[in-house]
Parts: sequence; structure tokens; C-alpha cells
Amino acid sequence: MPTLEDTLGDDLIVVTGGAGFIGSNIVLDLAEAGLRVVVCDLFRSGEKWRNVAGAQLHDIVRPDVLFEWLARHAEKVAMVVHMGAISATTENDIDKFVATNIRLTLDLWRWCAANGTRLVYASSAATYGNGRAGFSDNQSPAALAELRPLNAYGWSKHVVDRRVVDDVVRGQSTPPQWCGPRSCGHWRPRPTAAFCSPPARRIRP
Repeated sequence: MPTLEDTLGDDLIVVTGGAGFIGSNIVLDLAEAGLRVVVCDLFRSGEKWRNVAGAQLHDIVRPDVLFEWLARHAEKVAMVVHMGAISATTENDIDKFVATNIRLTLDLWRWCAANGTRLVYASSAATYGNGRAGFSDNQSPAALAELRPLNAYGWSKHVVDRRVVDDVVRGQSTPPQWCGPRSCGHWRPRPTAAFCSPPARRIRP
């Protein structure tokens, strides 16, 4: 069975939020598998750098110049793993959620679609709200419309999920492969559900 290294070869994997709790574990695993990993994150003056200190990194990119970097290396980027987000459910500045969780994710979605690049983006179990509509990974627009997130963080993730599905249903261009895992907390080792292709190509209204 082909490994990820066999599939991607010498191409690059960009991990946004790659120095954070989840992102750094992804980076460490990919680097240990022998893949060429690029971290996009802000390290500031804390100890965040220690999260990826054990990984061999191909490059480190600041978020504010990410799309300039992608434009220069488009032919070598095989996958974007987008973990960068405002995840604090108590954040009161909604514009931060819009800029980072919605705008950046949708811009990466369009870039990956235009460049034929795989994309994994972090959705969230916060999109389920209080659970009255269930906890299914039903990807239909009608099912998504029933969900009512309880906070701005969950809402921001829900906006992206609905846009992604709308693009698929309308036949718009999408990344060749994509997945939006819905995790329900950093303490769980696996997502509870996920939006993924190719099943997404069978989405119906």
C-alpha cells in the first residue's frame, strides 16, 4: 500500500498554525515520515518554538506573507493543512473570527482549487451547537442549515462548511481532494466526523 511519502515525493506540505497544539503534532508526524514540511505560524516571544523543535522543517512562513510564498512555490506545494484559527470560544472580537477563521480559510480553499492542491481544513464539532439537530456528518445543504452553533467560533466554522458544500453542489471548482475534520475538543485523538472528498461529490441539495 503506497505511503504518503510515496504519493507526495519531494513536494511540500504547508501546515498553518503549525506551531500550535494540534498543528505541531501534525508537523512532527509528517516530518518523521520523511516529508518536507513548511510551518506557517507566529512564534512571538514565548516558548511556542519548542513544539516543533524536534522536527526537520523545510521552511517557516509568517501568516501575513503566506499567499506571496504560495505564489512563488505553487508548483511544489502538494497539500495545505490549515489548522490556523482563532479557537477561543470566549473571544468577543468577531472580526478576528471573520479574518482568520472565515476569510483565510476560504482564500486557501480558492487557492487550492485554482492550483490543484489538496486541502485539509479544521472544521469543528462546535458547529453542532446544542445537538438538537444531531451529530451527523450529513453534508447536504439542508442538513447544515439545521445546525445552530452556540458561539462565534462555531459560527465561523459553520460559515466555511456551508460555503464549501455550496461550491460542491453548484459544481464550482474545488481542491482535487479535501477534508474538514470536526474535532470536539483537543483531548480527543480523532475527529467525531468530517467533510471529505470524494464523497462530497455526491452531495445533494
